[in-house]
Amino acid sequence: QVQLVESGGGLVQAGGSLRLSCAASGRTFSNYKLGWFRQAPGKEREFVAGIRRSGLRTYYADSVKGRFTISRDNAKNMVYLQMNSLKAEDTAVYYCAADMAQSITITTMVGSYDYWGQGTQVTVSS
Repeated sequence: QVQLVESGGGLVQAGGSLRLSCAASGRTFSNYKLGWFRQAPGKEREFVAGIRRSGLRTYYADSVKGRFTISRDNAKNMVYLQMNSLKAEDTAVYYCAADMAQSITITTMVGSYDYWGQGTQVTVSS
């Protein structure tokens, strides 16, 4: 079992920044890949960013590339999402998720992730 707890969401003006954090516990943190997803009202949950076990390789959705940065600290069991140049369309509940598969490939599929946090709300006002 892996427990994931997100924090750092809030209300921010367009063009501003937020940093989301996700604390993990329960299994050896460096043994699984991590991803951030988001879900806006009335829309499906979508992939935002992913990171390999080592933290050396990342992958982003086109909609956030160049604005968001995912990182992890394996010593602290933490994963982060730095969000800059926020837009109104970034408004959503953001979820941290863990992918336990042994493959090194970062997957964007919701169904490939085994554990999820409860989510944190990000609201960007225009």
